[in-house]
Amino acid sequence: MMKKPLVILAGPTAVGKSELSIALAKKINGAVISADSIQVYKYMDIGSAKITEEEMQGVKHYLIDEFMPDEEFHVVKFKEYAKKYLDEIYANGQIPILVGGTGFYIQALLKDIDFSKQECDETYRKELEALAEEKGNEYLHDMLQKVDEKAAIEIHANNRKRVIRAMEFYHLSGEKISEHNEMEKQKQSPYNFSYFVLNDEREKIYEKIDKRIDLMLEQGLVSEVRRLKEMGYTKDMVSMQGLGYKEILSYLDGELSYEEAVYILKRDTRHFAKRQITWFKREPDVIWVNKNEFSYDNEKMIAFLLETLREKEIIS
Repeated sequence: MMKKPLVILAGPTAVGKSELSIALAKKINGAVISADSIQVYKYMDIGSAKITEEEMQGVKHYLIDEFMPDEEFHVVKFKEYAKKYLDEIYANGQIPILVGGTGFYIQALLKDIDFSKQECDETYRKELEALAEEKGNEYLHDMLQKVDEKAAIEIHANNRKRVIRAMEFYHLSGEKISEHNEMEKQKQSPYNFSYFVLNDEREKIYEKIDKRIDLMLEQGLVSEVRRLKEMGYTKDMVSMQGLGYKEILSYLDGELSYEEAVYILKRDTRHFAKRQITWFKREPDVIWVNKNEFSYDNEKMIAFLLETLREKEIIS
């Protein structure tokens, strides 16, 4: 059977993925599936730098504004929805373009990683959650380090959800989640794909992050978070742990001054971009699109993407 086409356009936050993906979609009759863990939520527009209807320029987008902020959205749900939308895009005779910065989501879909073995043990999970509340994320991360050092290196201590999932996997199966994921990653992709990573010089990315956050604040980020808070959405929800939301919530709750919240938001977003680049560097089959090598000219980048897609016979 012929493998179905899939284009991936990934990269760190604020690098310019959305703009390039729209231009590409228009050239290849593409539709976009968002691989972003916050843009999927309704009412979370400014802080997630959500693409607007106008910016979409008529290109169909999936997995944006699909869930309420108190609904759980994770990699298993992402994969389930993305596969459903892939079928819809193929049925429409279009080419899917997976766009975003959540490398784990992209990898899960690209390699069709099987999460079915990862059942859950509610009692054990609650035990771990209580431990994290009482002793902090670092304590839980140290526990993971003892049973699965590789997973502890890959998962940030503050990503409590993934730390707990890794502990739970070990508890249920006696296997390390890092080894399981490694085996899954070795699988051949069921797609005929091109995996592009848009990148820029580190300092330029950091500069764009700072400017973007200043713009978010001008556009009313504080009011957006205040509204979410008034709607009953709280800090313990996965959505409200997103960058831009947890910091402003801490300011609204009086835990930080406005200046401290903005400083932490800019700093942590820069750290996040650095971690994203590290993730993509570890991925095989990645084609780097360094903006400076194309003189920051979108048309030159598009020409390169199209040429690569023709070589891979993704487009004719």
